[in-house]
Amino acid sequence: MAEPAPEREPGEPSAKAAELAGSVQIRHVDAGSCNGCEVEIASAFGPVYDAERYGARLVASPRHADALLVTGPVTRNMEMALRRTHDAVPEPRLVIALGDCARNCGAFAGAYGVAGAVSDVVPVDVEVPGCPPEPEVIVAALRGLTGR
Repeated sequence: MAEPAPEREPGEPSAKAAELAGSVQIRHVDAGSCNGCEVEIASAFGPVYDAERYGARLVASPRHADALLVTGPVTRNMEMALRRTHDAVPEPRLVIALGDCARNCGAFAGAYGVAGAVSDVVPVDVEVPGCPPEPEVIVAALRGLTGR
């Protein structure tokens, strides 16, 4: 049984999110994370928190996506791959920087293999704080995009 739906944060979705009409298809990109965020994403989309009931769904191809969910700092080896994946998502596209590493490189700041935060490589629309963010926080951010 899924957790009861918490109250939705007040406020209107952004103009880009409003164009998605209550549904967002998400392509996850691990740009160099420690996989802590991935565990929490799995929980957010699992049977307990069930993010799909709010109109958010993970997809396998960026060409089928409305948004990119990026975790980790962007490593030098992933910089071009992230740019190409971003370019493959049709407009209007959203980018979600999930976790402290995606937002500001977190514990990996200044490392020789790190190109920078997600916003240093592609434009970011939504930032989700936490190391790693809890499933409730991830679901709340996704609900902000779907308006549900």
